[in-house]
Amino acid sequence: MGKLNVKNGTPVGSVHLCKSCNWGQVVAGYRESDLLVICMNTSPNIAVPFTVFDCSEFSDKRKPTWDEMEKLAISVDPVRVSAKTRGFYAVTTIQPAQDDDDEDEAARAI
Repeated sequence: MGKLNVKNGTPVGSVHLCKSCNWGQVVAGYRESDLLVICMNTSPNIAVPFTVFDCSEFSDKRKPTWDEMEKLAISVDPVRVSAKTRGFYAVTTIQPAQDDDDEDEAARAI
């Protein structure tokens, strides 16, 4: 038989979301049942008596901050690979646009 998917069913697994949250304080004992989780984002701080699956104030402590990302970033300066690209040219001087009427008058004057 194939795998059966159930939408909005009970989540599988018991990974506590608070273990990877900035606001969570987790104290674990030797047994799996010896686990104390305290949410420090509430006032007063509360002990969470169940495994948290989803939280509206979750802040992942594994995600780097903006300053840490700037320290790791590599500075890349734009470099022109070739001086000219065949079929295209760069405009070095800017000239005012001429109307078609002006060109006709200039051609008649010559």
